[in-house]
Amino acid sequence: MKAVGFTHYLPVKDTNAFLDLEMAAPKLEGHDILVAVKAVAVNPVDTKVRAPKDEVEETPRIIGYDASGIVEAVGPDVKFFKKGDEVYYAGDITRSGTNAEFHLVDERIVGHKPASLSHAEAAALPLTTITAYEAFFSRLGIDRDGADKGQSILIIGAGGGVGSIGIQLAKLAGLKVIATASRPETSDWVKALGADHVVNHSGDMVEQVRALGFQHVDHIAIFNDMRHWEAAVELIRPQGGIVSIDDTDLPMPMGGMKMKAASMHWEFMFARAMHQTPDMIEQHKLLNDVAEQIDAGTIKTTLSKVLAPINALNMREAHRLVETGQAKGKIVVEGF
Repeated sequence: MKAVGFTHYLPVKDTNAFLDLEMAAPKLEGHDILVAVKAVAVNPVDTKVRAPKDEVEETPRIIGYDASGIVEAVGPDVKFFKKGDEVYYAGDITRSGTNAEFHLVDERIVGHKPASLSHAEAAALPLTTITAYEAFFSRLGIDRDGADKGQSILIIGAGGGVGSIGIQLAKLAGLKVIATASRPETSDWVKALGADHVVNHSGDMVEQVRALGFQHVDHIAIFNDMRHWEAAVELIRPQGGIVSIDDTDLPMPMGGMKMKAASMHWEFMFARAMHQTPDMIEQHKLLNDVAEQIDAGTIKTTLSKVLAPINALNMREAHRLVETGQAKGKIVVEGF
């Protein structure tokens, strides 16, 4: 099968950062389904895994953590899928990745692809959707069905992939969304996705949020990095919650959190698959839930750019674009 991988961890400008490969097709077992991959998306985690370091892989490494495709075969324990089903999913960081013509994935972290979307449009969604969905509804405890309607959420880094779907999920739950964006094009993007207010995270966020009439906000999601920690602590309401997807070496003073009895949560969407948690099936359920919302027209894809075909040259370009930190929405590479 065709695949895109690497043996050396190189800067993306290096022509050997990715290689076009021929690999043996993987073999099914247990809850695995074999997917004929039609499109993949590139996320910041892809670039972090590929980041330059002094290691060499004896066998080429295949990464990739978003895909849309068609089920080619199913393992002996599979219950939810059959050959020919269209699926979308984010995979498992502990296994070989999606940048391959055929890919193995546990059915319990796979959803049925939204029927109204192309494979490219669907591939843009899984990892960021799972991340935002778990961050809001599992970690912060926001009610998915609207019991917390009218509460406020500040989404820091709202123009990226996670923030783009996060805005839509928060609005579906009835929240007032304050989104941060630092450039005119990302500001327009988050407004189009439904943000009620936009502030610039390159400026004084506390001053800007309070100028909107919010002394504190009920929930905060940090979807870029932790340099905004102190502003988040200042803005969170007493007994509110902050969730972050960023692992950081920056200082995180906790005195303000303690005085407010506020809570801090971490979201890592690979945790369920990595640790084979008893509730792995929740990712299957949430992807199906979002697919229904998409087909009903209440959520839209966050796709912003498509490169084709899936090869080393286009994978390098997709990684380059993500590494700029300026991309809005999601970048997808489509078709072998």
